[in-house]
Amino acid sequence: MKWLLPLFILVPAAEIMILLYSGNTIGIMPTLLLILVSGIGGAYLAKRQGFKALADLKNRMGTMEAPGNAVIDGVCIFFGAILLIMPGFITDIAGLLLLFKGPRKIIRPFIIGWIYKKMKQGRIVIR
Repeated sequence: MKWLLPLFILVPAAEIMILLYSGNTIGIMPTLLLILVSGIGGAYLAKRQGFKALADLKNRMGTMEAPGNAVIDGVCIFFGAILLIMPGFITDIAGLLLLFKGPRKIIRPFIIGWIYKKMKQGRIVIR
């Protein structure tokens, strides 16, 4: 949690700097168009990926398999969608990374390790 406050200060500041630079470099209208297209396209992509993750979760639950990766994928897609809807280029890149399967495979072990560490500390309890 100690990293949350600097994140809420540094990311918006960096986003504003990049948006101002982009506005000066390519113009205001192309910058606004890029933000609008990334938001709409990201929402569409997140919807498609979300339905795929939900179908995978239902399939795993139907066959009595552990839904671990499907749940983590669903959470990553959810956060990716939120990041894509937010205006800015840094959040768009992070959101796109969370939406596609390849980068999620790289991120997944870190998430599993974080969850395991929290379970060992007693902060997450599964019953």
